[in-house]
Amino acid sequence: MNTLHHAHWPQGLPHELVVPEASVYTNLQVSALRYPDKAAIIFYDSIITYSELHAEVLALAGYLQRVCGVQRGDRVLLNMQNCPQFIIGFYAILRADAMVVPVNPMLMTDELSHYIADSSAKTALVSQEIFSRLQPLIGNSILQNAIVATYSDHLTKTTSLNIPDFVKAERQVPEQAGVCSWQAAVTAGYQPQAHMATPEDLACMPYTSGTTGKPKGCIHTHRSVIFNSVASPTWSGSIVANHVSLAVLPFFHVTGMQSVMNSMIYCGGTLVILPRWDRDVAGQLITRYAVSNWTLVPSMMIDFLSNPRLAEYDISRLNRVSGGGAAMPAAIAQKLLDLSGQVYMEGYGLSETMAASHVNPPQRMKQQCLGVPYFNVDSRIVDPTTLQEVSQGETGEIWIHGPQVFQGYWNDPQKTADSFAELDGKKFFRSGDLGYMDAEGFFFFTDRLKRMINASGFKVWPAEVESMMYQHPAIQECCIIAAHDAYRGETVKAVIVKKTGSDVTAQDIMTWAHDKMAAYKVPKFIEFVDSLPKSGTGKVMWRTLQEKEAAKAK
Repeated sequence: MNTLHHAHWPQGLPHELVVPEASVYTNLQVSALRYPDKAAIIFYDSIITYSELHAEVLALAGYLQRVCGVQRGDRVLLNMQNCPQFIIGFYAILRADAMVVPVNPMLMTDELSHYIADSSAKTALVSQEIFSRLQPLIGNSILQNAIVATYSDHLTKTTSLNIPDFVKAERQVPEQAGVCSWQAAVTAGYQPQAHMATPEDLACMPYTSGTTGKPKGCIHTHRSVIFNSVASPTWSGSIVANHVSLAVLPFFHVTGMQSVMNSMIYCGGTLVILPRWDRDVAGQLITRYAVSNWTLVPSMMIDFLSNPRLAEYDISRLNRVSGGGAAMPAAIAQKLLDLSGQVYMEGYGLSETMAASHVNPPQRMKQQCLGVPYFNVDSRIVDPTTLQEVSQGETGEIWIHGPQVFQGYWNDPQKTADSFAELDGKKFFRSGDLGYMDAEGFFFFTDRLKRMINASGFKVWPAEVESMMYQHPAIQECCIIAAHDAYRGETVKAVIVKKTGSDVTAQDIMTWAHDKMAAYKVPKFIEFVDSLPKSGTGKVMWRTLQEKEAAKAK
């Protein structure tokens, strides 16, 4: 095990962390007991205290069990943007001893049908503005129940902030068998049964995709989820209820879920929620509520610091600005430092590790660096062919052993087996990412073994997009690659061979794709070609196209 990085370990912190032997729900229960009248959530100036949050969680958990028939170990879909109901729903599902299946609210009906069928989710919590995408599946699949949340139910105070129309929309939940409004569910008066979940029970299953083209569920227990909920705030040296976090990174994504939502609930901190990025409202909220913690992706910071109104906002009370998913441009990191005195803290993690496995030490932060393996984590750089550890400075695959590593992929024992390997008597997760370790034990990313596009932190898997693109009647062949994007870092490009006689245009295909898949997966660029390069066995040589595209950006 490498210990070079121990020389730069945060002062006063142990190398091994002891975390609660409990369910993730108990973190909320404890914070509600400790801080009943403290603001847990601020939603466009409307405040929900910890006692109010806990009470609504219990009421919803009771409805899930008594009316929807949710039982221990069942999977429940959670499909909405950042809002109070996401947090309530997340903890209510856990309180009902069930497993949260968080999904991207940008997903369309065809995509959602896979998540429902694969997870066997019979119940879904969904927000009103995207309910129409889920509605056709109720009763026509294994999905039997949907509780529909209206964001404006939690707008209880007049505000000068700009509220998007979809947030302030009035309640409009259709009457349909199996469909209930959120308000009706939490006011029904049901109480949950005794909480039974242990650290080994199923807790959360975020989905990730891969070369097979179909998203796979990452199985996490309460033990693996609770670890980073505790480790994240501990790493910065302060588990205090004074924290105020701007929660704009999506909660359905493990970084927003763990480093923001669950960490703040554990600390008893305050979550200032934005459902959708708005640089002016973000600046107003940071100023108004003395935001101390902000976890983000680089594209948000680029946009925030380019705002002509930036001088109107007070960001001086920020004491932790962090993120991952993509490297922060050096010029943007320097501008943040000049304005706030904050060095951007970069980290690294995956859905399989329930957020971070590597983070930069607060007192020794390197830019465009993954950081060091943090609490309880053993990470190695391994030759992906020989499966032997490489020398310091050499590139290899990043392997991870730690308490936050998932149990495996849902319904896919072969993919699970392929994703783990043993080294020095330990079971390591093979990340599929390539990197190297420097002389001080810091890890750096270089490339991917997996074929994946990273668009502003959203992971796009070409095989999945290709499988959907082939549904278009004019597409003979299609290869999805990454194209450079100044704002998103990478974006999606489709290289297409049209069927003979087709006069379809690039715009036609993009318009069609918007109805079939989440917007971040839709190709931003389309190139028509006569043929795709292929190997002697007939496989499309996507890497040849990718290298050609990369050469254009130089």
